[in-house]
Amino acid sequence: MNAPTRGAWLRAGISRNGGPLRETEQVVWLQIDAYYADSRGFAGITTYDGADVRFHHAVGEPGEDVGTLQQDGDRLIETGTNQDGSTFREVWTPLVDSDEECGSWRVDEAQTVRVGTHVVHVDPSGGHYFELPPDAELPSQVTA
Repeated sequence: MNAPTRGAWLRAGISRNGGPLRETEQVVWLQIDAYYADSRGFAGITTYDGADVRFHHAVGEPGEDVGTLQQDGDRLIETGTNQDGSTFREVWTPLVDSDEECGSWRVDEAQTVRVGTHVVHVDPSGGHYFELPPDAELPSQVTA
């Protein structure tokens, strides 16, 4: 499955190397078109090669996440292998989204992605998740 072209997701848990599913922090992933931001402190562009989804880190924590996505009801299951050979399984649940404006903005070493009322901003200090009031007005154009 390719990455969704629009979505706001809350991680329900992560399993490492086949261990139990656990969650110790609030992790939010926002996706609009090819642009994404992750509240753990990285953002960039998502690509799909027909088998693997790649999250290229262009801002924040360097790296690249490679995995597969499977739909499980309204949840997404992401599985993959880290650069050190360890494996992971992440379960993502959808955040309530609306048909409100969305977009991605990148300036120097910062990228912000908005999906409806959900915003993730990533800069050298890390990732930050915000939920806007429903009537908040922000630009909606996508830029690179």
